[in-house]
Amino acid sequence: MPLPFLTADRAFDTTTDDVALPFDDHDHWRRPYRPGPWRVCAAALLLLLASFVLIAAMIIAFAGELPGAGACLGVGLAVIFAALRLLRMGVWVSRHGLRRVAFFATTTMPWNHASAVRTVQQPVRWLGLPRTVQGQALVVVRQGGEPLPLLTDHNADFLSRTEAFDRAADTVEAWGSEYRGA
Repeated sequence: MPLPFLTADRAFDTTTDDVALPFDDHDHWRRPYRPGPWRVCAAALLLLLASFVLIAAMIIAFAGELPGAGACLGVGLAVIFAALRLLRMGVWVSRHGLRRVAFFATTTMPWNHASAVRTVQQPVRWLGLPRTVQGQALVVVRQGGEPLPLLTDHNADFLSRTEAFDRAADTVEAWGSEYRGA
């Protein structure tokens, strides 16, 4: 079963900078980078936990305790949903705008509502935890509003992967400059 949200398209992995928007169809939502190793590792551990919970549900069902098996099945499905949602988190771009997918909420903003997309130096959260460190953040500045942080170089996708952060930030900025005026 293909899971298109796990990998970014191969065109973003090219080392040439001759094409900033390498897709023929710009109407589909795409993530311009691959999920980082921290995010993939956390999702894999959650899926491993879900497999143990589902095996426990099967054992409980064979023992004849159907309400307990149903509860374990519900917990296992919730853990699987959490792992898939964790993998889907990030920034997605298309011709229509940009979409920031968080664990519990999704924010979509059309390109014509953004006045600028830029990389700034600021304190950022380390792996989403309350601890902040000095780093880079890709922010979108809303028209007449405050900046919305999209990516940081210390989140689960880009921790110790500065080249990948720079490439993803440049790609999102290219999408913004292409479609902000359109």
